[in-house]
Amino acid sequence: MTETCSDLMTDLQSCTICVDRFAKTHSAHTPRPVTWFNPAARILIAGQAPGMRVHKSGRPFSDPSGDRLRDWMGVDETVFYDQNRIAIVPMAFCFPGYNAAGSDLAPPKICAQTWRDRVLAQLVSIDLVLLIGGYAQKHHLKKAASGGVTRTVEAWRDHAPAIFPLPHPSWRNTGWLKKHPWFETELLPVLRQNINDRL
Repeated sequence: MTETCSDLMTDLQSCTICVDRFAKTHSAHTPRPVTWFNPAARILIAGQAPGMRVHKSGRPFSDPSGDRLRDWMGVDETVFYDQNRIAIVPMAFCFPGYNAAGSDLAPPKICAQTWRDRVLAQLVSIDLVLLIGGYAQKHHLKKAASGGVTRTVEAWRDHAPAIFPLPHPSWRNTGWLKKHPWFETELLPVLRQNINDRL
């Protein structure tokens, strides 16, 4: 029997596979999968994992990183959160937690191993993929992302127009953006045009 998107969403939203793992983190939180996808979407944002703000809000990229990402894409919140247009599928659907130093932990591999193929199988209309950060780039591009985020993003023309590797839009990467002005002057105009063509 073919799995429906609705059934998958229900199963995913009730996932507690990482409950013991999260309880042991410095944040000691409970799982809250943040799901945001629909088979009609043509654009896929493959991110890393929700942060604490997204964990609390239940909306992906409802934080300063989201503001920057929407600016990069040239879209407003109405378009960004339209699941018929844009699917947001991170490498882990739950906030992974903080370590003792207050830094975000890596997305648990078991999340992608358990859910990713099932979710992507539902997204039959995707023809543009944004790979946000190293975890998503390594998963989707394999050896092509082995040189790290900077090299992968520098080689964006090798993957465009169907795939655009991007750095994480965290404000921690402001220095990276200043050091690599070509990202804004060369990559973003092409990205925005490709997004506009699909909206």
